[in-house]
Amino acid sequence: MTAEGHIIFAIASAIFAKRAELTPVLASADWWHLVPATLLTCLLPDIDHPKSLLGQRLKWLSHPIARAFGHRGFTHSLLAVAVSLWLFKINIPADGFLPADVLQGMTLGYLSHIVADMLTPAGVPLLWPCRWRFRLPILKSQKGNQLERALCLALVGYALWFPAGMPSFGANGWPEQLFSTLQNGVSRLVNGQSD
Repeated sequence: MTAEGHIIFAIASAIFAKRAELTPVLASADWWHLVPATLLTCLLPDIDHPKSLLGQRLKWLSHPIARAFGHRGFTHSLLAVAVSLWLFKINIPADGFLPADVLQGMTLGYLSHIVADMLTPAGVPLLWPCRWRFRLPILKSQKGNQLERALCLALVGYALWFPAGMPSFGANGWPEQLFSTLQNGVSRLVNGQSD
């Protein structure tokens, strides 16, 4: 997927996450926190590709990561998300300057990139280091980015149309339980190492 597609997909993800109230934090998130935070990290997984938009600007970081993991390797996995959250948690104090909606927006942006890349034939190794590729190849790169742009803009439209607070989302829905489980796991890991 192109950088443009990832940016539009991330905007759609932010709108959907807030309207669907995926977590209580996202439900009450400030739009001026959520959207920029999501956009901040939506291109980050492509740091493993030296010719990507981010890779061209951060060559000193992109080239070693590309050599170590290749494109769509570690940075496109759930392990990368967990490691990033863990590193962030141990380096930023709990009473730090970063609001909760910004942190969840940043996580959402990173995850939106991975989900968007799952829509291509190459897929992503969600369970890296396992080599299994998860894909739903709706977008084919040889057709240009017109289909990609149309799909992403349609997702923005759907996110705007989506009725707020649908059942199975919200304060007690499965997304909140998933985020809580992940946050508790990272907290236990951090607290276990600091004891």
